[in-house]
Amino acid sequence: MDEDRYGSDVLSGDWRSRGVQKVRQVPLERDMVLEDPDSGWAGAVVGLEAGNVSLEDWKGRVRAFPFVGQFLLEGELVTLTRPQAPVGRSAAAAPPARSTAGTATAGRPGAAPAVRHASDGGRLRTASGSFAVEQQRARVALPSRIMVEGKHDAELVEKVWGADLRVEGVVVEELSGVDNLADVLDDFRPTRERRVGVLVDHLVPGSKESRFADAVMRGKWGAHVLVVGHPFVDVWQSVKPARVGLQAWPTIPRSIEWKAGICQALGWPHAEQADIARAWQRILGQVRTFADLEPQLLGRVEELIDFVTEPV
Repeated sequence: MDEDRYGSDVLSGDWRSRGVQKVRQVPLERDMVLEDPDSGWAGAVVGLEAGNVSLEDWKGRVRAFPFVGQFLLEGELVTLTRPQAPVGRSAAAAPPARSTAGTATAGRPGAAPAVRHASDGGRLRTASGSFAVEQQRARVALPSRIMVEGKHDAELVEKVWGADLRVEGVVVEELSGVDNLADVLDDFRPTRERRVGVLVDHLVPGSKESRFADAVMRGKWGAHVLVVGHPFVDVWQSVKPARVGLQAWPTIPRSIEWKAGICQALGWPHAEQADIARAWQRILGQVRTFADLEPQLLGRVEELIDFVTEPV
């Protein structure tokens, strides 16, 4: 008989790796957020020296870990390969010189600098992930607008999408609360040529925000207004919790003001409004690119930009 009763040689082939999950290899990049699975230390890549990769956490502290080790990237265990471009602090490219004239975001903390990645042929990418348009001044502001609830929302949009918005000529304005939306629209008087995109916090079924949004979309300006939102109580939560050293954002009782409760949970001062403002700057300071934000916010902002820049 030609049949082999016992099959092939069990020791032939790569038998040692059978059943072993392969760990993906990724090239090291500046600002890539990694976590050391043993210590739990998480931070952005700020350097590679003497066989160690340096990670800077949300407090600005830096620790070095062996480059040959394993890390968590977006929750996935990975190993690193040599970077395709320098990853030291000098590697970040300066943002293209652009005028901010005519934009409502002028005067706020600026957009994160564009960065070159070797994988893109050395082209600059903005913090939103799009290719930067170099050496171009900002366009004259479009008649359409994007409106957000408050200062923190505006600052976050500016940091990640500011360069893109200036190229498109899109102005971002603060509502000082969704309660004011109807009055603001009555003053603005949207038309097909003057559209308004609105970003709302905590836009979930049954919320106060959803009732305001529904009323606006059914109202006299609804044909030229788009109201979208994210499910988070506040835009703070749209920053991935790992950026501030958390596994998840704490649940705050309704009896406690939400931002004060977050600060208290993090061990930060929270007695005065100035404390809250400083806390937000600490959180915002950890946002480098769109990768530091939750997808529920990213998609909504991109949707609004498309809405207000669509050709008439």
